[in-house]
Amino acid sequence: MEEICEGKEYSFPRQEEKVLKLWEELNAFHTQLKRTEGMPEYIFYDGPPFATGLPHYGHILAGTIKDIVTRFQSATGHHVTRRFGWDCHGLPVEFEIDMKLNIKTKQDVLDLGIANYNDECRSIVMRYSKEWEKTVTRMGRWIDFQNDYKTLDPEFMESVWWVFKQLHLKGLVYKGLKVMPYSTGCKTELSNFEAGLNYKDVSDPAVMVSFPLLDEVDGASMVAWTTTPWTLPSNLCLCVNANLTYAKVRQRATGMVLIVAESRLSQLPTIKTKVETSTKVKGDVANSGAPKDKSAPKHKGAVNKGENDKSPPPVDTTSYEVIGQYKGSDLVGKKYKPLFDYFSALSNVAFKVVADDYVTDDSGTGVVHCAPAFGEDDYRVCLLNNIIQKGPNLPNPVDSDGHFTEEVTDFKGRYVKEADKDIISVIKAMGRLVNSGSIMHSYPFCWRSDTPLLYKVVPSWYVAVEQIKDKLVNNNKKTYWVPDSVKEKRFHNWLENARDWSVSRSRFWGTPLPIWISDDGEEIIVIGSIQELEELSGFKATDLHRQHIDHVTIPSKRGPKFGVLKRVEDVFDCWFESGSMPYGYIHYPFENQELFERNFPGHFVAEGLDQTRGWFYTLMVLATALFDKPAFQNLICNGLVLAEDGKKMSKRLKNYPPPTDIIDEYGADALRLYLINSPVVKGEPLRFKKEGVFAVVRDVFLPWYNAYRFLVQNVLRLEVEGLAPFRPMDFSTLQKSTNALDRWINSASQSLVFFVRQEMEAYRLYTVVPFLLKFVDNLTNVYVRFNRKRLKGRTGEDDSRIALSTLYYVLLTTCKAMAPFTPFFTENMYQNLRRAMPNSDESVHYCSFPDVEGQTDSRMEQSVSRMMTVIDLARNIRERHNKPLKSPLREMVVVHPDVNFLDDITGQLGEYVREELNVRGIVPCNDPLKYASLRAEPDYSSLGKRLGKAMGLVAKEVKSMTQTQIMDFERAGKAKFAGHELELQDIKVIREFKAPDGVNKEDIDASGDGDVLVVLDLRPDESLLEAGFAREIVNRVQKLRKKAGLEPTDSVEVYYDVLDGVVGSDSSVLQQVFTGQASYMAEAVGGPVLQQQHLPAHAVVLAAEQYKGVAGGSFKITLARPSLSFAQDLLHEICSGNPAHAENLKVVLLSRDPTNLRSELSSNKKVKVVIDGQGEYELEAGKHFHFSVGDHLLQASCRS
Repeated sequence: MEEICEGKEYSFPRQEEKVLKLWEELNAFHTQLKRTEGMPEYIFYDGPPFATGLPHYGHILAGTIKDIVTRFQSATGHHVTRRFGWDCHGLPVEFEIDMKLNIKTKQDVLDLGIANYNDECRSIVMRYSKEWEKTVTRMGRWIDFQNDYKTLDPEFMESVWWVFKQLHLKGLVYKGLKVMPYSTGCKTELSNFEAGLNYKDVSDPAVMVSFPLLDEVDGASMVAWTTTPWTLPSNLCLCVNANLTYAKVRQRATGMVLIVAESRLSQLPTIKTKVETSTKVKGDVANSGAPKDKSAPKHKGAVNKGENDKSPPPVDTTSYEVIGQYKGSDLVGKKYKPLFDYFSALSNVAFKVVADDYVTDDSGTGVVHCAPAFGEDDYRVCLLNNIIQKGPNLPNPVDSDGHFTEEVTDFKGRYVKEADKDIISVIKAMGRLVNSGSIMHSYPFCWRSDTPLLYKVVPSWYVAVEQIKDKLVNNNKKTYWVPDSVKEKRFHNWLENARDWSVSRSRFWGTPLPIWISDDGEEIIVIGSIQELEELSGFKATDLHRQHIDHVTIPSKRGPKFGVLKRVEDVFDCWFESGSMPYGYIHYPFENQELFERNFPGHFVAEGLDQTRGWFYTLMVLATALFDKPAFQNLICNGLVLAEDGKKMSKRLKNYPPPTDIIDEYGADALRLYLINSPVVKGEPLRFKKEGVFAVVRDVFLPWYNAYRFLVQNVLRLEVEGLAPFRPMDFSTLQKSTNALDRWINSASQSLVFFVRQEMEAYRLYTVVPFLLKFVDNLTNVYVRFNRKRLKGRTGEDDSRIALSTLYYVLLTTCKAMAPFTPFFTENMYQNLRRAMPNSDESVHYCSFPDVEGQTDSRMEQSVSRMMTVIDLARNIRERHNKPLKSPLREMVVVHPDVNFLDDITGQLGEYVREELNVRGIVPCNDPLKYASLRAEPDYSSLGKRLGKAMGLVAKEVKSMTQTQIMDFERAGKAKFAGHELELQDIKVIREFKAPDGVNKEDIDASGDGDVLVVLDLRPDESLLEAGFAREIVNRVQKLRKKAGLEPTDSVEVYYDVLDGVVGSDSSVLQQVFTGQASYMAEAVGGPVLQQQHLPAHAVVLAAEQYKGVAGGSFKITLARPSLSFAQDLLHEICSGNPAHAENLKVVLLSRDPTNLRSELSSNKKVKVVIDGQGEYELEAGKHFHFSVGDHLLQASCRS
């Protein structure tokens, strides 16, 4: 393995860029595809974005989810084709061109020419494709940009035609005249789900208008309320509810007689008499009668039932006098004076009162004015009452730009929303304005042009979705969603209320509807392929856009006298194209029939929450209509990524950091983990915080990297020490290790593999990162930390190689398991790890996802987890009593009923606990009542909702449990309380410390977590003081190492000098500590602590520092590089007693690099030295010379 830098010097972004170059050199993505050919297909549908805008966090999130899932599927034995797709048609593109060319009307496009217009659209559809490719690639996503698909490709468009023809053959296509959401900004109708994509809270006018009845002797007027005054010029009737009661009231101040629903009398404006206004401040009459409406817009004023009180306050008797009462049915048929005379030609059938149940008394006046061209219910009611007839002659005085036509002479050419104020003024001048105000309500805007939508009657081609509604609901049940709540609630509700889908658009840049129709409308042909068009028309199309096929005609089957069939002008809604993606991207059914039919429905899709009414919906509708199947089997629905302040991310407000800045600072892997470890993967919103990405680097990647670096350092140490190069031991051998932590970490890594596989197969990405975080914490803070001596070789070479091999396999396994999540970091680590294992795969992404090997040791995993709890609890006790870890304590009692755990904590795990906590003894205790009293409390948070009113009785029984009953409950795992069965998670068992008899409270303390109880003996013990001082000395040595910039694996020799004669210092105790605790200190610092007098003159000193205050004395510590040490007497002997020759030998050996000198040693540890004019000598390491002073002194002491 190669040496790697410190964590603080490791740049994640720079290393990721190196990995990108490696992947490019390996052609890694396509190589992986090649290697998995022949494996079962995993079909993934990539929802196509528009390339007219740049990628944002929403795209990055969805792309990350898709990449993780598809990488995992590739690693688990699937062939996963991943082709990037582009949405190229529709409003987003046309809107940009309209802005660029200042196009305002449909005629402007025709004047420019459809061919020129479409050429302009084509020129921008891939505007930002390179930026997309750069960002997507930089995020580590593997997807094919070279073999992409585009919705403008003839092959894709042909499949769209095929889809539409199948719907036509099934009787699911019809042409209708319906009131639809209409965008004046884009000059086209929208589907109902498009209309739901962009609601805004806006203020609109709210007016009450009078409609005088023609045959009422008292001149009574019906009063209607509306929030769309611009529809009043088109009024043709008034609608009431036949079952409601209506009141006739006289306005005292003016004598005006008005008719409104009795329950809505309170909404009439208060009109003060002259006497009242002279003594009181005049109120805001204009606003007093405006109902509060927070619902979706209903321009005639109807809101959902239940929003207003069922018992409204009575009419203001100072302003009004009730003079009559009607049933709604009594008003039906009454004629009234029209507000305007624009449609007076319809007077014989229009301008009358009708009834329908859609009118409610929850808001407004209980009287709705109807303009059939501008409301779905208006159109239905007018048609039902023979006020209008089906056909093109419907009164519709608003053009495609949202301007009044010539029929409305007073407002001709005015944009309808801008004309509201003037219309209100005219009505006021007529004396017909009863009240005027405003209302804040949620109103739909065009998702592309951001202009308010109008509800307007338009001719359109429809897919009869309502006919297949039950099938849609049933097919939704066959799919698996994360989160499930979106499927069961939001999507299910949307499907249950599905409406027929308007799929045609009166636009230009899109897939043309393949409908050819005769002039008399009697003959219709729907084309399903390019070949069929050629067979019927003689024209072979190579491009299916309007400018290439609008001229194509088809001879009538009825003969020449009936002329030819011409194509309808409309193009498809671009959502129809995206819903056709499963067929279009592989040109089905014209190609890839077997691939499609063997793998439909597709296995996986993923997009944002907004697509429940967009792409997810259109996929489901078309797949159900075509095959009575869902389009997909599994779906991940992510929430929205918001700015840190909870607002929508806005380039204008600059309230979020650009994605490229985050990647450049922290790396793509950190951004990937941050996103999938957030609520956004569960369909909830995420407030994006830059600090959150940094936290991933700090809490996940740096500890993970440090564990990996510690392995590399110690693997390289073997070579430095002249030992055999590292080769990991066979994993089956490692599983037989007798070391408790080896068994634990092996088991924990297998548990990680099992968990990741389990969660990924369930598409729960958000559960993986917390598990990984805990695993990495355990790896670094438990395994590596507690095993430093073994890993550094202080317990012998064989034991060291077992520990290093264990760590190696754990890191390698983690790499493979986490590769789908963090493709860069795992690749970087893997490339170094594979150097130790010949014939390994070239990339971690070629490796199979690891299988669980052997049995996991659940007992040891639980015991180590409890061990860490014990350590934390004991530290808390020390902190409470100001007992630092350097102060040794005599005894710790661990209380737990599990005998196996007590055996582990006192046996094979005991050495780690004693060293970590600096306690001499661990006493097990399985009697929970010896040191604690037990009491039980119900978990109110979980039980409250479940038990309801029974909670009080259950809580009483739980709290009254005796200690014996509590222990019985813990053993059984469940029990009944007041007839309700509760389990362990429903009851909190609280263990309160109880000091044993005869022990002072200040001498003992305890801490517990509800599972394990730790009791510490805090009494001082003189016999332990020496050990405490030794621990302080070790602490000084470690700090000096750090100050000198040494790595943990850097080998040094430690020298000490107890200083005599220092004022206020007593050296006797300190000298005893260095002597008596020598073995402990040697083990702790990795080598003997030597007296300063043994420091050779030729030694390289790295650092030295004096200390005082330890054991009442002062001392000096010196750190030096290991130096050659010579057996002077033996050198003299080999040189025949010539001291000069012996000195020359020393000089020659000292001039050699110790590492090279080690490599020169023969198998019998001998080396030959030739000195000109002196002779040739054979010296033996460990006899004539030693590689360190410590080794020399150790051998000398053994001989003596």
